[in-house]
Amino acid sequence: MEVTGKIRVLGDTKEVGSNGFKKRELVVTTDEQYPQHILIEFVQDKCSLLDNYQVGQDVRVSINLRGRDWTSPQGEVKYFNSITGWRIEALQPEAHNAPPEMPPLPDSFEKAGSATDFNPEDNDDLPF
Repeated sequence: MEVTGKIRVLGDTKEVGSNGFKKRELVVTTDEQYPQHILIEFVQDKCSLLDNYQVGQDVRVSINLRGRDWTSPQGEVKYFNSITGWRIEALQPEAHNAPPEMPPLPDSFEKAGSATDFNPEDNDDLPF
């Protein structure tokens, strides 16, 4: 799965717990009618993937959705979701829908004459 949008928040790498677990949070704002602010976590060695990115940059992030359950001490079961990033790439700003430029016509084409110079009686060698 992928999320595409503009980087809104780029957090620092944080160590969580005493076992050396690292995570880094990224918030991407989607570009749609109702923009969404999607929190994506990068963990362990994937944290460094964000080093070359900055707020305001357009990106495409490859993600995995994760779900888990947790049982409280009272026996109540709760469910949690997380979005984990595993790849990120910068997107180039799109051109403003300008048509591609046409190359200039070769000189030989311009010298060949135009369709208005055509005289059907001059070309009797047509096969039909």
